[in-house]
Formats: sequence, structure tokens, C-alpha cells
Amino acid sequence: MTDANRHMQQTLETIYRTESRRVLATLIRLLGDFDLAEEALHDAFSAAMDQWPRDGLPDNPRAWLVSTGRFKAIDQLRRRARFDTSLEDVADRLDEEAEEMDNENIEDDRLRLVFTCCHPSLSPDAQVALTLREVCDLTTEEIARAFLTSAPTVAQRIVRAKAKIRDARIPYEVPAPAQLPERLDSVLHVIYLVFNEGYSASTGNAVTRHDLSAEAIRLGRLLVELLPESEAMGLLALMLLHDSRRHARMSADGDLILLDEQDRSLWDRQLIAEGSELITRSLSSRRFGPYTIQAAIVGVHAEATTPAETDWHEIVGLYDLLLRVAPSPVVELNRAVAVAMRDGPEAGLTIIDDMIGKGELKDYHLLYSARADLCRRLGRHQDAKTAYEQALKLTKQEPERRFLERRIAAL
Repeated sequence: MTDANRHMQQTLETIYRTESRRVLATLIRLLGDFDLAEEALHDAFSAAMDQWPRDGLPDNPRAWLVSTGRFKAIDQLRRRARFDTSLEDVADRLDEEAEEMDNENIEDDRLRLVFTCCHPSLSPDAQVALTLREVCDLTTEEIARAFLTSAPTVAQRIVRAKAKIRDARIPYEVPAPAQLPERLDSVLHVIYLVFNEGYSASTGNAVTRHDLSAEAIRLGRLLVELLPESEAMGLLALMLLHDSRRHARMSADGDLILLDEQDRSLWDRQLIAEGSELITRSLSSRRFGPYTIQAAIVGVHAEATTPAETDWHEIVGLYDLLLRVAPSPVVELNRAVAVAMRDGPEAGLTIIDDMIGKGELKDYHLLYSARADLCRRLGRHQDAKTAYEQALKLTKQEPERRFLERRIAAL
């Protein structure tokens, strides 16, 4: 392979990574069919692999891919029309609907796709699974880990969701302003799941997947611009404040660095300021919910210039509020850790052991990791070792595995 071909191969890989979901979103709008659009996307990139090394990079690669994918889909429909004549009409219609590629229109397609994937006709689980697959290109296995469920279950949800959209002719559009608020909750939930997968990857060799967290923040900004509701601002603030710590969360070797051991000079003060301003706007509306409360918790951490200055009384109070507004075992676990910081490890351990006794989060590695840490701080080294080993069995992320192995070795 020549240097020029190698460079083009790297360019294609970069374009696939950064543009394929945008291209897919536009192809879904143009073709009106998820599966046909995915075939067209792959055909377009195959054509690019053949033509670009010979002809050079087009002026607008994204528009080239959309146009090529659309024509490939029309060709595919005409071939299938030999067995199903109704497809000939579809191919003719697509042929007549040629449009000039517009970058702004292509950008809007991603938001249209998010709202389509989150349509209320779909179950909440199907909305999330479909969005993570189609908008963010997560694999079925990655989505299954995010859901704490099996890959076949997720695959079935995605297939059924696509069939529902096709059969019910769900429109591919951003809802009218009057309908937006009722559609917002599921969209926020999906965006936050995408961010979480990027902020703390469920599997693989890296702590983070910045492409996913950046994508979620971009979607969050678009949503706030489109619909400046308090919880949309709260979610964006939460993501920005978490992301502000990105450069401090990993060592040069890619190892995990816990919050109280991070170099706080590496925290991004611009993101913290932007997130804090959004929290203020959301709280002033007096219509805030769980995302704003979570953002406020992260905001308290951001205000502390050293771990010792963290206001754990305020954090526990915010977790108490969050438990009333949006109770869940994960919130209860996080509150237990905050209580341990405020009142001592024994107090937090009592809450966690009560959760274990009730069978909550039994497959969640962070539950055992938190229990192990509290036992370690209490000098109960054998209990800590047992809990660390349980966490090690459940985690799928390499940096977390290395962290847990170091903790076990240090006992």
C-alpha cells in the first residue's frame, strides 16, 4: 500500500467515525426505511473505498456519501422490483425527489432521528435501544451492558421498534412546539444514557469514549437551543460538569484516577462555569427535576478546590431530595457513599449492606466496589478483598479491572 493510499484509508476511517451517523440520519429521512438506509450507508462507504483513492477526496465528503447512498438504494429497489413491482413506484418517487444537499438540513436530521427513535408509540426500553443503535452506533452488546440485560433481548427490541416505525408510518420529524414538552423526558433519558456510555465506557480498554460523550453534549446543546426547558438545561449542565473532569480522570497510562486523587487544576473551568450558569437558570425556573439536582451535586464537587473542602452535608441533602424526586437503587448507593464521607464509613456500609440484603443491584460492580472501599477504610481487609473480587468478576472495563487488581494486591 502506498503512503497516499494509507493516508486515504485513515481519512476514510476518520470520516466513518465522525460522519456515518449523520449520513445515516439523512438517508433514513430520504428513504423512509431504517434497514434500506443502513444498506445504503454501507454501499456508499464501499464505493468511497473504491473511488476516493483513485479520484481524490470530494469537496464535501458527507454530501457525496448521502448522494451515493441514495442512488445505491434506488438501484437496489429497482433490482428488487423484479420480484415486487410496488418497489418500482418507490424507486421512481425517490428518483424524482432529488434535492440539493444542505449542511444545515443534514445536521437537523440527527435531531429528527432522535425524536423518531423516542416516539411515544415505542416502549421506553425500545426508544433507548434504538437511539443508541441508530444515532450513536453502539453495538448491541454495548447497549445490553448499559441496560444490564442480554444482547438477544436488545436485538429483539431494536427489530420490533423498526417494524413499529415502518408499519405505523411514524413521521420522521421534530415535533411541533406544542408537542415538544411531552416528548422531552424520553429524549433526555436517551441522551443521558449515551453520555454515560461515553463518560464511563461499559467495556473496552479505555475509561471514556469521548466521541459518545461529545455527541451527547452536542445533542444536549441542540435541545436546549430548540427547547430551553429547565430539565433540558439541567441535563446539559450535568453532562458539562462531568465532562469538565475528563482530562483528570485518567493517568498517562490510561489508568483510572478517583475523584479525591484527581489533579483539580486539570478540570475545565470554562465547562464548569457554563454548567453552573445553566444550573442557576434551571433552579430559578422552580420547575426543575432530577437532572438539575444531579447537576447541583456535581456542581458542589466542582466548587471544592481540594477534596477536604467538599461540602458533604450539602451533597447528602441533595441526594435526599433526589431520592424523593427520582428514587432508584443507584441513587441510594451514591447517597450511601456520600453519607460515608459525612458520617464515617460504618454509616455508609450499613446502607449498602441493607441494599445487598434486599437483593438490589446484585450484578452492579460499583455496589461491591463501594462496599470494598468502606471495608478497607474500616480495616476489615478480608471483607474488602471478597467485595473487590466480586466487583472484579462483574466489571467489563480494563482500566477498572486494573484498578481493582491493584486494590486487592495492596490489602
